[in-house]
Amino acid sequence: MPPIPPLFVLPIPPSSATSATQQQGSFICTQAAPQVYLLSFSSPPDNRLTPAFNETFLLALDIIEHKLPKGVVVTTSSIPKFYSNGLDFENAIRDPNFFPGSLYPLWRRLITYPMPTVALMNGHAFAGGLMTAMMHDYRIMNPHKGFVCLNELDFGANLQPSMAAVFRVKLSMTTFRNMVLESKRYPALEALKEGIIDGVGGVDETLAFVGEMKLTQKAQGKSYGKMKEEMYREVVKDLDEGSQAPKTLAARDLDRNRRDLEARKRVDDYQAVVQRSKL
Repeated sequence: MPPIPPLFVLPIPPSSATSATQQQGSFICTQAAPQVYLLSFSSPPDNRLTPAFNETFLLALDIIEHKLPKGVVVTTSSIPKFYSNGLDFENAIRDPNFFPGSLYPLWRRLITYPMPTVALMNGHAFAGGLMTAMMHDYRIMNPHKGFVCLNELDFGANLQPSMAAVFRVKLSMTTFRNMVLESKRYPALEALKEGIIDGVGGVDETLAFVGEMKLTQKAQGKSYGKMKEEMYREVVKDLDEGSQAPKTLAARDLDRNRRDLEARKRVDDYQAVVQRSKL
């Protein structure tokens, strides 16, 4: 029996940061079960969230919503080691349009998508890669390899409001603290215990989860996306206001500098008192 052809294939367009010899990758959509759409992405070497990747991801979600019967979207990686290793950080921070014009629209689309979404994390999901998985309704993780981690502390990046909001809404503050302030890496079973993921396994286990949760049936509800907009309104608000984040962070920096100067003055005044007492 010949293999079933994919529903569609979207090549990831080249970008100015891509070398001529580097593979571009693609998004391939297949039907893993009736009305269960498996969206497999591959952008070597580790599925970085570049503008081209994000644009192709968005297009894939649009095609599924507007061209296919309502169902469940399962996203996964064709690269065994990584679900996603996060942002192409240096290029991302140099591009003023990247966050408000590329990354945040993708995340907003995912968290308000009018069908159930499942992130099947076959390998590592670090930083922005984990954030992308958190924008899905459910997460299933490979129990044999891979970690989930917020490692911004390790490379000196800030958590922007739009990045932190989804963790505050979906996780306990203790788990969020350990992820942020300890850069703690969670394997699958520990991530399940902490509520970061909803199950462990691969495609078969994910399909079983979809069946047990009756997600295909729930996808038929006309209010599914609207209910998610309300349920995650804090996250949606921060994503919509993402273009204001630089101003917000700059104001925080000014306030932090003011408080630092005040603290230094208190220390200087204290040392002056100590010095006089010794005379």
